[in-house]
Amino acid sequence: MPQNQEFFNRRLHSLLGVIPVGVFLIQHFIINHFAVYGASSFNAAAHFMESLPFRYALEIFVIFLPLLYHAIYGLYIAFLGKSNTRRYGFFRNIMFMLQRVTGVFLVIFIAWHVWETRVAAAFGADVNYDMMADILSSPFMLVFYIAGVLAATFHFANGLWSFAVSWGLTVTPRSQKIMTYVSITVFLVLSYIGIRAIIAFLDPALANM
Repeated sequence: MPQNQEFFNRRLHSLLGVIPVGVFLIQHFIINHFAVYGASSFNAAAHFMESLPFRYALEIFVIFLPLLYHAIYGLYIAFLGKSNTRRYGFFRNIMFMLQRVTGVFLVIFIAWHVWETRVAAAFGADVNYDMMADILSSPFMLVFYIAGVLAATFHFANGLWSFAVSWGLTVTPRSQKIMTYVSITVFLVLSYIGIRAIIAFLDPALANM
């Protein structure tokens, strides 16, 4: 029974990392990427997301609760869970280790990001282009946010590989190798979008060079 429960928890953890958390990550990056086209474009995109119907219900049940479960169970896997990668090679074990490290870092980064933006908004602050530009004007926060973007894109992209294995989508060595290339592509594309958005908050002209 405990093994069945752990199997269920791991599959649910993997699923929530892709849907809805992964989908939200992509959507969040797309909204941020509007900064490339200037402050007004980003503010309009952010305002559109803020004006969605049932916004608070969506945030709680589609974003925060799945993310909370994924984060808590992910920490359990990182510090207490048993490794299930012994049958894989050196490369995949390195990826598993990095998945744990980026997961722990992302708990810290996301908590700080939510505090600086979503919690600040609850106390009346405007979450807009100027807010992000002000945050990223600090060299420390700039490096912190770049690290956060890279950690998030790696964690999601590498998590896609684990998801495909956990759910029986890639069962042969060839299919797993193809999925490795897919995950690398996802990492590179999302990293480009995320880093370009950060640069745009510093100066949109730099992002368009």
